[in-house]
Amino acid sequence: MRIESPRFGSLEVDAEKLISFPAGLPGFEDCKRFTLLEMEITSGPGIGVLQSVEHPEIAFSVAEPDQFGLHYEFALSEDEEALLRISRSEDVAVLLILRRNEGPDSEPPVKANLMAPLVINMANRTGLQKVIGRVGCDVTLRPAA
Repeated sequence: MRIESPRFGSLEVDAEKLISFPAGLPGFEDCKRFTLLEMEITSGPGIGVLQSVEHPEIAFSVAEPDQFGLHYEFALSEDEEALLRISRSEDVAVLLILRRNEGPDSEPPVKANLMAPLVINMANRTGLQKVIGRVGCDVTLRPAA
């Protein structure tokens, strides 16, 4: 399958590697199929791009929480667990959507959305965005190595 991304140009995407978000993402409900692109950039490994298949102009920079030294735990509802069909915890990936701060003096230069992580069952390629209405999860900052 070929995607013409305004950001990345022409991309060949393996249909078997698509990730399905049955409910879409909040604000992007029409985007239900994505591919995860790994990016080699100077800010370090583990940064990727979640590229929409239906709307190639939509792409999100993403990273695993431990890229920021975070230990991140939260509970899924029964409906969320049923949607993801999780059978093994090691099949679950958690990604944070990143946003670049504008302006030359912005601190920090990149922010991660901790209140709406992406949860993906990599075994069956199904995901959702877990919107956390209040801080009821544990977030632990680890010292930098």
